[in-house]
Amino acid sequence: MSRPPLTAGEVTELTIGLNRLARNLWWTWNQEAQEIFHELSPRGWQNLYHNAVAVLHEVSDYELRVRLQDPDFAARVREVLKCFEAYLKDAKTWGRQHAPTLAENPVAYFTAEFGFHETLPIAAGGLGVLAGDHAKAASDLGLGFVGISLFYREGYFQQAINHDNWQTEYYTQLNPRNLPIEPVLDARGEPLVCMVRIAMSQVYFTAWRVNVGRNPVYLLDSNLPQNEPHHRELTLRVYGGDSTTRIMQEILLGVGGVRLLRALGVQPSVFHMNEGHAAFLTLELIREKMASGRKFDAALASTKAECIFTTHTPVEAGHDRFSSELMGYAAQKFCKQLKLSAAELMALGRVKPDDDNEPFCMTVLALKASRAANGVSELHGRVSREMWQCLYPGTPVDQVPIGHVTNGIHLIGWMKGTVRRFWRSKLSGAKAAASGGEETRFWSTSNGSSWEADINAPEFWQRMADPGFTSDEELWSLRYRLRRELIEFARRRLLLQGQRLTQGDFIAFDQLLNPDALTIGFARRFATYKRAPLIFQEFENIVKLTQDKLRPVQFIFAGKAHPRDEDGKRFIQHIIHLSKFSELKGHLVFIENYDIHVARQMVSGCDVWLNNPRRPLEASGTSGQKAGCHGCLNLSILDGWWREGYDGTNGFAIGDDSHPDSIELQDQRDSENLFQTLTEEVMPLFYARDANGIPRQWLQRIRRAMVTLVPQFTTWRMVQEYTQKYYLPKS
Repeated sequence: MSRPPLTAGEVTELTIGLNRLARNLWWTWNQEAQEIFHELSPRGWQNLYHNAVAVLHEVSDYELRVRLQDPDFAARVREVLKCFEAYLKDAKTWGRQHAPTLAENPVAYFTAEFGFHETLPIAAGGLGVLAGDHAKAASDLGLGFVGISLFYREGYFQQAINHDNWQTEYYTQLNPRNLPIEPVLDARGEPLVCMVRIAMSQVYFTAWRVNVGRNPVYLLDSNLPQNEPHHRELTLRVYGGDSTTRIMQEILLGVGGVRLLRALGVQPSVFHMNEGHAAFLTLELIREKMASGRKFDAALASTKAECIFTTHTPVEAGHDRFSSELMGYAAQKFCKQLKLSAAELMALGRVKPDDDNEPFCMTVLALKASRAANGVSELHGRVSREMWQCLYPGTPVDQVPIGHVTNGIHLIGWMKGTVRRFWRSKLSGAKAAASGGEETRFWSTSNGSSWEADINAPEFWQRMADPGFTSDEELWSLRYRLRRELIEFARRRLLLQGQRLTQGDFIAFDQLLNPDALTIGFARRFATYKRAPLIFQEFENIVKLTQDKLRPVQFIFAGKAHPRDEDGKRFIQHIIHLSKFSELKGHLVFIENYDIHVARQMVSGCDVWLNNPRRPLEASGTSGQKAGCHGCLNLSILDGWWREGYDGTNGFAIGDDSHPDSIELQDQRDSENLFQTLTEEVMPLFYARDANGIPRQWLQRIRRAMVTLVPQFTTWRMVQEYTQKYYLPKS
């Protein structure tokens, strides 16, 4: 029996609901919502970076209303909107129960970049992706949270490879109309305009609001006609320009961010600086307190009580430093506002306050003006204490006040749709099995918020140890499907890349890569310390592995080098050259223009996730954390998070928990250990098949990875840890 058609009022209600949903990034981690937008315009969804707002602009209001007359489609839209509203209104969240004070006085999270989704490409790499995942988890947990960053209207660069296999960069203008953002308005309905002084100028800015589930993130934008041209360009590109641009961006971020919050009436209980880029916010907080009558020392002490700082890099070059001349030019107003001399201002950012040759370091300022600081893994915390012990003379290294919170990922946000549906079916099955009176707390899937708790619960992943819950055959079938999806994705992308090859070098893209081969993935920033080409130091031996008919191996690489990183670009050029003009052709590919979408495809489809940084320079890393829920195993140096996660049964370690001081010796030893682990552990386990063709021992290692790694290395855990250790006041 057919359902009656929707009334005009019902259609209008669903239309309004879809437009509201499109402007909340909750849909980026809700599979059913994404399927709605995909169905409205499959080609638009594919070509517009899976952008719900752009898809709705592609579909006319009349077409949308007609499509909603399909009763089944309308019913699915209604159910998604019901889940969305339930999520927003859920009052029984972890945050409400464990951190109720943050509801009125939220955490203000300042970062130079947020990586939410390929729709909004305003992040350069892992720092931004971590920040985006932090914001999503704060929403899922119901934690009072507000984010602050900049709106880069050209975002991070788009990557293309030229005829010399050299990375080139180009930029495209982001159109706010087609993005899931909305302008911040004042009481009159006009764009809210704030101001910050930079150098001798008044720089005006507006802001865009990104709705991240329950919480807002504000992106500051200086592209206003009342600003001088070079100040309008401050928010043009992520980490764009020279040191002068950088310091001006950071004044805008730190000082401007605080002023925006004040204009909005937001009174944070804690200011969380994600890296040193935002450290100037501490000077604005001090200025406020001095304006109300406090002396500098008292204002600094009070500011310290409300600030925390997370450092992300053990690499010296990763800490922003500015000369005294540049500080005198761009930050001169701080001296007058804080009643400090130029030398006293510089001292705030120096390890040795009286050293006139030492530049101003943003990390030093952040450490001096925060009540607590942390690294992003246990080893990175230790390295940071050693690096910054000089700030705490007489303090033993192990007592330097820098702790650690190991990074995690927003689990459901990184799950590929194929895998989300797989685990959703398992949750539903577990719920049904428990309906006879067994505990059902972890298996409810009836509303939008329970899925987050279910899939992050260790109890769910503990069931992976039971083959009766998910059989080896099911897991292996899932792995084959994911590998096939990745290979077909790679073939499409490589064809679109339009590689111009001579006739003798032609590659038939539809036959490229082998769906039966052990597939090893490497995708990340091409910083030199990450050593992308390390595995090819054993070139002749690697060629033999790829050409083995019985146990073939293949490689998929992706990643961007910073526009000014010539050595990183040479790494890319070298790998692409090998993929085209060596015996590895057809067994090694490089996918251009790495972004969140490419990352999601790769961590899901690869069998092995390769990570070989020069230890201990990988502060944490998170790409390998995204692999576990897809059944992809890590093959990694014991650095960052993997040093904590690896237990001998849940992946593969390259070498042991140590490293030589010599870079040359370290590279040689790691190369040898990598090849040895690949050939003596990884390959034999992957290709050890029983009479039914199932690699039982390989699948057992996948199960162990799911039990021991997936629920531990999430932002669900990470944000709770930040809340309990750092956000809430100590009694």
